[in-house]
Amino acid sequence: MSDNDFVSQDSSVDDGVNGDRLVPVSESIRYRRRAQAAEQKLAELDGQLSQSNEQNRQLTEELEGIRLDSKLSESLVSAGVNDVETALLLAKQRMEASEEQADVDSVVESLRKEKGFLFDRGRSIGGSVRTLAVREKAGGVRSAVEKAARNAVVSGSRRDVQEYMRVRRQFV
Repeated sequence: MSDNDFVSQDSSVDDGVNGDRLVPVSESIRYRRRAQAAEQKLAELDGQLSQSNEQNRQLTEELEGIRLDSKLSESLVSAGVNDVETALLLAKQRMEASEEQADVDSVVESLRKEKGFLFDRGRSIGGSVRTLAVREKAGGVRSAVEKAARNAVVSGSRRDVQEYMRVRRQFV
C-alpha cells in the first residue's frame, strides 16, 4: 500500500503523532456509508413517530367525542326525552356554540326549559310506555267457542259436546 491509500482521521487516543492516525480509504468509505444509512433510518423513524403521534391525537379526540355523546345520551334519556337523536344534536350544537366549557347537566336542563316538547312530562324516569293491546271483536272467535262450551255444559248431550269440539278445532 502506498501513502495515498490512507486518510487522516482524528482520534481521541494519542498515538504519538499529533493525535492523527491513518485509516484506509476503503474503510473510511464504509464508515461514511454506514453513517448515511443510519441518518436515513433516523429520518424514517422520525417520520413514523410524528405520524403515530398525529394518529394518537386524532383517536384521542374521537374517543372524547364518543364519551361526550354517550354521557349526553345517558343524561337526556334519564331526563325523559322523546326523540334522543334530535335532542342529542341540539345539545351538541349548544355545547360547541358556548365559549366556556358547558356542563352536560346544564345543557340538558336548558334544553328541557327551552324545548319542552322534546321531553315527556307524564312518563316516570326509567319506565317504559305501555302500548295498547289489540282488542277482539265483540262476536269473535272467543265468544263462539265460549257459547258452544256453555251449551255443552248446560245440556250435557253428546251432540252439543261434538259441536263444541268442532268449533274449537276451527279456531285453535
